This record gives sequence, structure tokens and C-alpha cells, in this order.
Amino acid sequence: MTYHTPKLKASRADGPVVPQSVTGRYRRIKWWLLAFCLTVYYGLPFLRWDRGPGRPDQAILLDLADVRFHFFGLEIRPQELYYLTGGLVLATMVLVLLNALAGRVWCGFFCPQTVWTDLFLLVERKIEGDRRDRLRALDAPLTPRRVGLIALKHAVWLLIAAGTGGAFVLYFADAPTLLTDAVTGQASSVAYGMILTLTLTTYGLAGFGREKVCTWMCPWPRLQGAIWDPEALTVNYRDYRGEARMSAKKAAAARAAGLPAGDCVDCNACVAVCPMGIDIRQGPSIACINCGLCVDACDTTMFRIDRERGLIDFDSWTNLERGRRGEERRPARVLRPKTAAIAVAIVALSGGMALSVATRSDLAVGVTHERTPVAVALSDGRVRNAFEVRVTNTLAASESFELRVEGAAPATLAVATRAGSESDAIRIEAGPDETRKVRVSVFGGPDLAGGLTFRLTSLRTGATVTVADRFSLP
Repeated sequence: MTYHTPKLKASRADGPVVPQSVTGRYRRIKWWLLAFCLTVYYGLPFLRWDRGPGRPDQAILLDLADVRFHFFGLEIRPQELYYLTGGLVLATMVLVLLNALAGRVWCGFFCPQTVWTDLFLLVERKIEGDRRDRLRALDAPLTPRRVGLIALKHAVWLLIAAGTGGAFVLYFADAPTLLTDAVTGQASSVAYGMILTLTLTTYGLAGFGREKVCTWMCPWPRLQGAIWDPEALTVNYRDYRGEARMSAKKAAAARAAGLPAGDCVDCNACVAVCPMGIDIRQGPSIACINCGLCVDACDTTMFRIDRERGLIDFDSWTNLERGRRGEERRPARVLRPKTAAIAVAIVALSGGMALSVATRSDLAVGVTHERTPVAVALSDGRVRNAFEVRVTNTLAASESFELRVEGAAPATLAVATRAGSESDAIRIEAGPDETRKVRVSVFGGPDLAGGLTFRLTSLRTGATVTVADRFSLP
């Protein structure tokens, strides 16, 4: 099986794709998911989460001022951006798993481009009418009423787009405060710039880009062909049942005469409702987003002419080939080596990231032994080694730490810049998100040679972290 690059079916020569409204199970699912996605997007910034006094109480917050990402009880710090990489890899693996199960089902039901395009199309239909009315208006002369309808449509689109940009910036600061500032004109120029950018991109992509974004701008259609799975449930036309196409009357006459006749009556309903403007009967297309609207349209036609539904349906390519050979269709194999391996990888990566978050420390210490010289013999018979100690405070507040060394024999410490200040421990101060570098001298007798452990303890929480090095002799 090969994917073909579609020639989009426009409503007129080189004109826009004007999809028709449709009712059915998949359209209902899409409406419910649209409402869910918009509720989550607009509502999440207003959820609260108690993190204690003086801490932000927004559940999801990208705090650029303090360089923090708050996700309910989880806090990602500047030194932990590798979690972002892990999250992106995890999201990619989930998309690959979804592709192995049901093709571009993400694109058809969850993708923001699809969600906002559906919303813009709904506004367009409510104001300008369904497909037939809009097609007639494309070539009709402009009248005051027509101009008014177009202006109203674009005004509503811009309002939705502004709400989209406005909601996005609420994730970067306290939502109620920023919303009030934005409405009263007191927000920063950066906030207004982000709102304007998101407004224009949403307005342009959902209002005008539509199917062009999903076909030509998004990289996923090209990847789809590379990772295509014959067992995935994708929208397919059962040509072995639908061909040859003819009207219902001609099909009845042909069957009565013992001639072959398909169930497809060539009504083009599947093409008319497709938001991508493709004809699924031509075979799998990289532009198909697996939204299932053509399934609803075809099932409606089959119901009207009293024929079995499913001429166009979610089915695997393997089953399609079985049907062409006259073999019985088999249930979809959700659990197979490929999907199992991807699922195991997702669980392993998720578990590894969760374990890393659960066991991480609020402080970190690194030690580098100075090599010039490695060791210095003192006049009192002792030996001095110098180390560069890097103390990292990952908290949003200043912290005080105590540094000690543990070895085979007693040792004392001193900050290199403070002559004559040897002690069992030294105190190090580190500001919020600061990595403090301190040159430390370790003094001990020859019997201290060997393994050496640096122990850093938070004076506020008592948390401890250690790092190993060696004490060398001249």
C-alpha cells in the first residue's frame, strides 16, 4: 500500500475547501472532545494549588521571573530542563503509539489546529449558512447583507482568536491578576505582544490555513507514510464492496440482471463533508486526518437506501485486503509486538522520570581536585590538597550549607582565601538558583591518603548530599 499526495477538492477551481455539516457518531465525539479541550485550555490557568506561604498558588504556571515550571505538586527548576526533553520524547512515543493503533487519530480529534478549525467552521455555518449557501455566495456579487455577514464572521473569529492568545499568556503569570491587568490596559508590553501574536496566528491558521496546515505545513503527514502500520485502524473505503459505482436504481437493475453492482451510489457525500477536501475512495492519503466525518456521511446514505453501514469505516489495511480476497474480516489486533514494545518503552520512560523526580535533591555538590600542584607538604608534617567545590542551590530562596570531609583519618578544612581559618566544617551561602564555587583546602596527615568524602548539609532542612574524591600525597 502506498500513500498518495492529494489534490485537494476545492469547492470551485482553485478555491477554498467548503465542508458540509454532518451528523453521526464521530461528529458527536468530535463535538464532545472539542468542548473538553477548550474547557481544559481556558480553565487550567484558574486552578489553584497550595504550595505554602509566599509561593505561587496557580496549579500550572510557567514562572519566567523565577525560572520555574509549576505543575500541581511538581516543580521543574532551571537545572532540570532535561525533564522537558524527556517529556518531548514521551509525547513523541505516545503519538507513535496512537499512529500504530489508529493512524492520524490525534490529528482528527485532539490537535489544536483541528479543534480551532472546527470552532471557526461552526461560526461560519451559523452566520453564513451551510455548504450550499456558502458556495453560492462565493461567486455572488457583494450586497450590504453579505458584507455585514462577512464582517460579523470575522469579528467573531477575531474574538475567539483573542481569547486564545489571552488564555495562553495566563499560563505565565497569576491568571486572575494578569487577566485584570490585560483588560484594564495595565499589562506589560510583552504580554500584549504575545496576545497579539497568538491572536493573529489562530485567526490565520484556523480561519484561512485550515487543511493547508494539516497537509503541507505539519510534518506529521510525511512521517505517517514512514511509520504506517497495516494493522492500524484508519479510515478506508471498502472498494471490494463499493465498486462498481452507480445509482441505486441502476444497481438494483444490474443485480436483477445478474451483473456486478457496488453499494457506492457516487453521491460524493464523503467528499462534501471532508474538512481536508479529499476523496477517500481514491485510497489512503497523507492528508486524511482520520476524523471519521466521511464515515458518518456514508453511513447516512447507506441508511437512506437501506444498505449495510460501513462502506467507509475505520478498518485495518490487512482487513481491506482480506475483503478483496473474499476472506472473512478479523477483529483488530490492538496488542501486537509493535504496540507492546512502544507501550513498554512509554511505561519505562515514564517510570524513570517519575523515579528521578521522586528521588531528586534540592541541593547538589560537585568537587574537582586541583592538579597544580596535586598535593603540598607542609612544614608541620601535614599535607594539603586543594579542591574546587561547586554548591548548587536549586530552591527559590537563599540557603546556608555546612561542608565537612570524611576520610581514613581526621582532616580539617579551610577556605583558600582565609589563611589560618582551619576547622572541622565550613559554612557556604548560596542564593536562589545559584551555583557557588568555593576553593577549599583539606589538611591531614599522611594516613589520610585515599578515599575522601565531601558531605554537604542544608542547615535549614538537614538534607544531605555527598560526593567522593581522593586525598593525595606529594
